[in-house]
Amino acid sequence: MKIDKKIIKELTDCLNEFNLTELEYTEKDTKIKVSKNNISISNQNIPNSQNIPANKSNNQTSNKIISGIEVTSPIIGTAYHAPEPGAKKFVEVGKKIKKGDTVMIVEAMKTMNHVPSNSDGIVKQIVVDDGQPVEFGQVLIILE
Repeated sequence: MKIDKKIIKELTDCLNEFNLTELEYTEKDTKIKVSKNNISISNQNIPNSQNIPANKSNNQTSNKIISGIEVTSPIIGTAYHAPEPGAKKFVEVGKKIKKGDTVMIVEAMKTMNHVPSNSDGIVKQIVVDDGQPVEFGQVLIILE
């Protein structure tokens, strides 16, 4: 199967332009799915689909996740570390927080949803970057 890189580039541009997390394109027996995490192309005549990693950005998710108490996203959206651009971040690595403290905001459909800590602890790792799309249940921070 010959992959038309021009189509992948156009789909990736649409993904960024419209701030989408995933986009799927189907033509005859070829299906191309582009997401912020990966690009997959499948041809129904080929039993296995190919996964091509998307452009990797320098983010903290590429680091190994440390074990501890996980604070996860309650919804799908975009994660923000501060209440507004340029403001002080809700949490920093090494900061002691209490149960119920806001650790991040996840924006979905122009609504800012505060994500509270589910327990007391010290922030060991911030797993997602500021402005990164997140999924339901995705780990945002790790506490010790």
